[in-house]
Amino acid sequence: MSITEGKYAASMDMWPLQGKKFTRIYPFFDNLKEGRLTTTKCKDCGTLSFPPRGVICPECLSENLEWVDLPTKGTALSVTYEEVGVPIGFETPLVHAMVDLGGVLTLFSRIKDCPMGALKVGDEVKLVVFPVDPQPFDGKKGEDNVIQRVFFCFEKA
Repeated sequence: MSITEGKYAASMDMWPLQGKKFTRIYPFFDNLKEGRLTTTKCKDCGTLSFPPRGVICPECLSENLEWVDLPTKGTALSVTYEEVGVPIGFETPLVHAMVDLGGVLTLFSRIKDCPMGALKVGDEVKLVVFPVDPQPFDGKKGEDNVIQRVFFCFEKA
């Protein structure tokens, strides 16, 4: 029996805080729950930032930000397969790719359910939203003290 079985291992939690109480980019996670990949765009200078910014534009320091949708399909620009040194909780091979979202944005992402050699440069990938362990927190008596969380990756289309 594992020492952490049935317990929340907060020190090993790699997933971000997602509730409105914890982060100003909570709309990003709320949108993911709807299957939408979003980020922030500065209304003053037009800078599109990823990951999203919750406070100010990194270019012009404006606080005038809006949430915009990103494409949910893209193209693999480069692909890596990791077989050794894969973190606990991930199956081998652990696949990552630089994903071009139709010229709007390029991001680095994990590729889900991808056997060795199955994804090639130029292949189309699509967004996948998946649940991660809920996050318990100390709150006022009577509050729901668990936040349901999600994150994203891509898979071969």
